[in-house]
Amino acid sequence: VVVSSMVGKDRIIFVTKEDHETPSSAELVADDPDDPYEEQGLILPNGDINWNCPCLGGMASGPCGEQFKSAFSCFHYSTEEIKGSDCVDQFRAMQECMQKYPDLYPQEDENEEKEKLSKDLEATSMEASAANEEKGSS
Repeated sequence: VVVSSMVGKDRIIFVTKEDHETPSSAELVADDPDDPYEEQGLILPNGDINWNCPCLGGMASGPCGEQFKSAFSCFHYSTEEIKGSDCVDQFRAMQECMQKYPDLYPQEDENEEKEKLSKDLEATSMEASAANEEKGSS
């Protein structure tokens, strides 16, 4: 016998040993490759962005969803030599929007951000000098 009770908004269900031993009656349904709602990953086969991809963590539908879509689209379709360098305004608008909702979009501590930027620049610098050394030695 399964007993369930409502406590607040959660539903608590007690299951017996017999319930666990009973074979499941769930049926598996084969994936339909033509299902338009089937998860396709971030980029759809036609090259469009899949705004429903769980990998975006709901960013496309939050209060800054339009700004996120604008910035991400710009970056995705950017043909600049430094990809996304033409999208500064869109990313700035997204950042300004996110700062209005600190509970939804936690910002890194400024010191942590500066430290991370410093480490990233240092790593980039080291990679560049290593690449230059390889060129010089060949």
